[in-house]
Amino acid sequence: MMSIQARIEALVDESVARDEAPGIAAGVLMRGERYVAAAGSLGTDGRPVGRDSLFRISSMTKPITAAAVLALVEENTLALDEPIDRLLPELADRQVLREPSGSITDTVPATRAITTRDLLTFTWGFGQQGALFGGAPWPIVNAAAERNLETFGPPNPAAMPDADTWIARLGELPLMTQPGERWLYHSGFQVLGVLAARAVGATLLDVLRERVLDPLGMSDTAFHTTDTNRLATSYLRHDGELQVYDAADGQWSVPPQFQDGGAGLVSSIDDMLTFGSALLHGGAPILSTRTVADMTRNHLTDEQRTRVWPGFDILDGAGWGFGVAAYADGSYGWDGGLGTRWISFPDIDATVVVLSQRGFDETGYAGAGVIDLVRSWRSSR
Repeated sequence: MMSIQARIEALVDESVARDEAPGIAAGVLMRGERYVAAAGSLGTDGRPVGRDSLFRISSMTKPITAAAVLALVEENTLALDEPIDRLLPELADRQVLREPSGSITDTVPATRAITTRDLLTFTWGFGQQGALFGGAPWPIVNAAAERNLETFGPPNPAAMPDADTWIARLGELPLMTQPGERWLYHSGFQVLGVLAARAVGATLLDVLRERVLDPLGMSDTAFHTTDTNRLATSYLRHDGELQVYDAADGQWSVPPQFQDGGAGLVSSIDDMLTFGSALLHGGAPILSTRTVADMTRNHLTDEQRTRVWPGFDILDGAGWGFGVAAYADGSYGWDGGLGTRWISFPDIDATVVVLSQRGFDETGYAGAGVIDLVRSWRSSR
């Protein structure tokens, strides 16, 4: 019988051989044992993927931002149900579109202020949903694009202004729905990053380092890297062919003006396994066990859950916690649209991370076989 390490290595090799992605790094941390495999290349120059390779984790940034914000809540620096107006006056006294697809000047007053909890649960009233990705863009999408908010679509750090300018421009726009009404993806965590930074008078990276990255020894995780020999080229598929989205010496090789708490980080397989393991084992040294339990349970009401617009139900039957999808079987985690996945299974003491540089598309994610393998172990218990 193949060992766990050998099985994971074989699955990663097979995924690369099937051209799921040019390169993949995958890891399983189960009952205290860590198994890591890497295969393929970081780019067309043939640099091999290794255990220390770096990948743009895009929306897997969100759970890390959530953990830092929840640490601020534990410190009483922020409160979950406090309006954000004190720290983000640009978002006070909101107007709301009468119709999400209508003119940005056809608005009504918001029924209440936005809270930190609203941002964590993506119910604050602004964000991505299905109708945005078909047909003519809605006026609100065009208005956001004109302001370089980069809140609809894949991450694009080079185009974004500094945080104060970004939040001021966002404040020029109305909300799409009333606070608390609907689950709308992504932008809430961009706002959370600005909120966390202002709460302590530092950069978001400083907040993440002090409360999450340094305590866990996640030295590979940041908003850019100068060690571009370790960074994978990022690809998206167009007409069946992989095309470069960002080169190793591209957008993530220089410090961004806007440190994006929703999709901005690069990281490594071991850093992400370490993060997943910390949550899986009670949160120390970054969070209390009680806070982790709150973070990883569903917070959406049945009404909010049924109001996820058709065509963009990326929850796929799950609920939403604070920065993670929360599944009915007790598992939780989140993916990154540029080709990364993380899921933890508390019932078998396992966390799984798969990192690739091929963005999610109609064929799914690269390296899914590693997660399927762990799921099979669960079902055979």
